[in-house]
Amino acid sequence: MRWLEEGSPSAVAGALREVAPALGDCSIVLREMLGEEDPLWWAASAVVGERFVAKFAWSRPAGLRLAHEIAVVAALAREPGIPFLPNVVASSTDPLLLVTELVPGKSLFEVVDSLDRDDVGRQLAHFLAALNRSATRERVEAVIGDLPPAILQPATTNDLRDRFMKWARPDQRPAVMQWCDWADDVLATPGRNVLVHGDLHGGNQVWEGEHLRVVVDFETAGLAEAEYDLRAFPGTGPGVELLTATLHHYNHLTGHELSAERVMAWHLRTALGDALWRSEAGVALPDHRTPHAWVDDLAQRFTALGIDPDARPLLRSV
Repeated sequence: MRWLEEGSPSAVAGALREVAPALGDCSIVLREMLGEEDPLWWAASAVVGERFVAKFAWSRPAGLRLAHEIAVVAALAREPGIPFLPNVVASSTDPLLLVTELVPGKSLFEVVDSLDRDDVGRQLAHFLAALNRSATRERVEAVIGDLPPAILQPATTNDLRDRFMKWARPDQRPAVMQWCDWADDVLATPGRNVLVHGDLHGGNQVWEGEHLRVVVDFETAGLAEAEYDLRAFPGTGPGVELLTATLHHYNHLTGHELSAERVMAWHLRTALGDALWRSEAGVALPDHRTPHAWVDDLAQRFTALGIDPDARPLLRSV
């Protein structure tokens, strides 16, 4: 594997001339790059010729993730492929580059309020049902070997107990502590491992009108329980309609009923973990509100789903 020497347009152009020569002289517009001080995140993407997207990396840790994505997407595209995959134009690990078609549309975050959440949930359930099939996992592992656990892990409840409380109001802290105990109890027994996307939030989905066009960024794909991939859904759109619709359609398609409690346990760790690292780093939360507001949101989501963490006997007290 040979990653790029730097994250510059000239480095991308040089890699394109080797991997996809016809694109080597196209315009290259870099997208926003984050975490430039940490080699773990030395990866980015660029729009090439206004028609393609090139993903690249210029460090070993970031390069390993991109190489993993290249292998996973190639395996998933084999017949019978799963729906909503990016269309790969060219890929290589020497030099390391993934080029896909640029799909017009907007992220789910941008349009979810205007869409029928039941229809959105139906389309996402089709993607998840295909991805989670045992045959899909077997097909991918036949190509790349044993799959690792999903790479992107949310904060642990111990981290939340130790470090989040300073960001919650005093009156919220007992509830957050109780939620952490409840989440530990809910997830104490591991679920069945399936292939998951690993980072299925609204920004990794492209929607055009009412239709899901493509799901992108498979670099964190790996093994986890199916509920893990739904952990961002309770916070996407007004209320919890997207989550309940997806759960309903997934059950209809697969005959397997996913647990809203397990989704919320993962969601708790994800949402408060996101609020924690951003607050500690002095980075604004995505909606520019406060950790206090996010805790209030979680309480409302528990209520909307009919989940009462206070009512569940905890293993630690038995």
